[in-house]
Amino acid sequence: QVQLVESGGGLVQTGDSLRLSCVVSGRTFNHYRMGWFRQAPGKEREFAASITWDGGSTTYTDSVKGRFTISRDNAENSVYLRLDSLKPEDTAVYYCAAGLINSRDRKTASAYDYWGQGTQVTVSS
Repeated sequence: QVQLVESGGGLVQTGDSLRLSCVVSGRTFNHYRMGWFRQAPGKEREFAASITWDGGSTTYTDSVKGRFTISRDNAENSVYLRLDSLKPEDTAVYYCAAGLINSRDRKTASAYDYWGQGTQVTVSS
């Protein structure tokens, strides 16, 4: 049983920063590609960022490029998402996900096998 637990969300103001963390337990963490997705109220879950098993390659959706940074520490079984220059439109529940998936599927939520419970990020204007 693989478990993912996110933390680090909160209520911040426009321009502030947050660091989200996701700890993975139950399987060999460093086999998995990791992703961060987000879901705003009334909207579908959308891809935010992903990182390969060794941290060698990262991908971001256009709306967060230059503001968000994904990283991982395989020794700590953890993946992180640094959120800088936050905007009200970044308000959402942020989920981390893990999967043994191909690069072409890295932005596809259904391709990931395991999900955390989510952490709320709220950005006030």
